[in-house]
Amino acid sequence: MKGIINVKKPAQFTSHDCVAVMRGILGIKKIGHTGTLDPMATGVLPICIGNATRIMEYLELDSKEYRCTMKLGVVTDTCDIWGKVLEEKDTNHITEEEIKEAFKVFDGEIEQVPPKYSALKVNGRKLYEYARAGEEVEIKSRKVVIKELEIEKIEGDLITYRVVCSKGTYIRSICFDVGEALGCGGTMIALERLASGIFKIEDSVPLLELKEMSREKALEWLLPVDYPLVHFGKIKLNRKQAKDFIDGKHIEFDKSNIIKSTKYKERYKLYFDEVFIGIADIDSERKLVADKVFNTEI
Repeated sequence: MKGIINVKKPAQFTSHDCVAVMRGILGIKKIGHTGTLDPMATGVLPICIGNATRIMEYLELDSKEYRCTMKLGVVTDTCDIWGKVLEEKDTNHITEEEIKEAFKVFDGEIEQVPPKYSALKVNGRKLYEYARAGEEVEIKSRKVVIKELEIEKIEGDLITYRVVCSKGTYIRSICFDVGEALGCGGTMIALERLASGIFKIEDSVPLLELKEMSREKALEWLLPVDYPLVHFGKIKLNRKQAKDFIDGKHIEFDKSNIIKSTKYKERYKLYFDEVFIGIADIDSERKLVADKVFNTEI
């Protein structure tokens, strides 16, 4: 069994909880998710099953899309409403124009400081481990990319916005930074992931519905292993080429049947008779070299 299920995570479940539920439903251990969602966040959480777990490293280019609601006038230690409140301030003087101005800096490549309560590792330990132990550690800013940011609603001290961003962007940090810019503080109170790469929320299946399904019914939601690899080129191999690829031999790139070209690292998905068999890179001698083999039966 192998493939991916586009799961809609409910609140109060960790991403690992979702993996555990899927293991129980499907009866296999080799299951993983493609990107952690905070326990109180909801939305798209692709679950990889069987050898589909081996594609997770290829999803670095995938953008994420979120809808976030934040509250002005509150600062917490976790940058969300589920943390310890550190400060509260009046927000009656804040105007919509000032709010919109504070969001304008979140455009393109920016420097962002991750929250101290996060799973990012520093010197081999997760930041939240330092925070829970009361230990101070230097948190360096990181470059992230904000591709789109749209304020959808402003109601008093509540702001709802939609953002499309690179992997590794902390939405909680955006809330904190907006609050800092306005001089009143801000914290996240709700977060929903609308998309992760090609996986969209409108195509997802709620985890709690999956729990009520039979194994056979749940498998109807299984997508093929190569489904999210939209950034790669595509090549069809003949039988001899396919056997050579599986055996670890290099293949002449210019003699291959190129269905779709790519600009991403000269990386290609390889197929034989419409069956996805693996991923290859092009070396300096213009030969296809196996990066990973996913199917050895042709």
